Amino acid sequence: MLPLSDALNRWHEFYTLLGTASATMVGLLFVAASVSSGVFTSDRRAPLRMFLSASVVNFASMLLVSLIVLAPISDWVLLGLPVLGGGLFGLGYSGVAWRDTVRDGLIKKVDLDDRIWYMVLPVVGYLFEAASGVVLAFGWDQGCLALALSMGLLLVIGLHNAWDITVWTVTHRRE
Repeated sequence: MLPLSDALNRWHEFYTLLGTASATMVGLLFVAASVSSGVFTSDRRAPLRMFLSASVVNFASMLLVSLIVLAPISDWVLLGLPVLGGGLFGLGYSGVAWRDTVRDGLIKKVDLDDRIWYMVLPVVGYLFEAASGVVLAFGWDQGCLALALSMGLLLVIGLHNAWDITVWTVTHRRE
C-alpha cells in the first residue's frame, strides 16, 4: 500500500486548480442568481433547485473535495469517509431535485438534453465520487484517479450547466 502522502502529492496541482475553479464558479453563480432574480422566483422552486441550486451544489462539492484532499490528512479512512459522504450528499440532493421536478410537473417541460446534463450525469458523477470514497477508505491509491475522474466529470457538467443557465436567463429575461 502506497503511503497516502505519496499518493496525494501527485494530485496537488490538480486539486489546487479544481478548488480555485469551483470557488470562482460558485461566486459567479451567485452573481448570475442576483442578475436573474426576475427569472428564478420563490414560486418556481423546482426549476430553481434543478438548475441553479444544483450547479452550486456541484461546484461546492468539488470545492469540498479539493479542501479534503489538500488537507494534511495522513489516514486513508479519514480521506475516504468524507469523500464518500460528499458523494452521498450529492446523490441525496439529486434525488430531492428529481422529486421536486416530477412533483411540480417540470419534468414534462424539460428537454431530453437538459435531463441528461442536469439530472443523469450529476448522479453518475456522485456515484463515482462515492465509490472512490470507498476505494480510498480501503487504502487503494487507484481511488485517487477515480476521484479525479469524478471531479473532472462534475466540472464539465458544472461548466456546461452554468453556461446553459446564463444563456437561458439572458434569452428569457424579458418574458
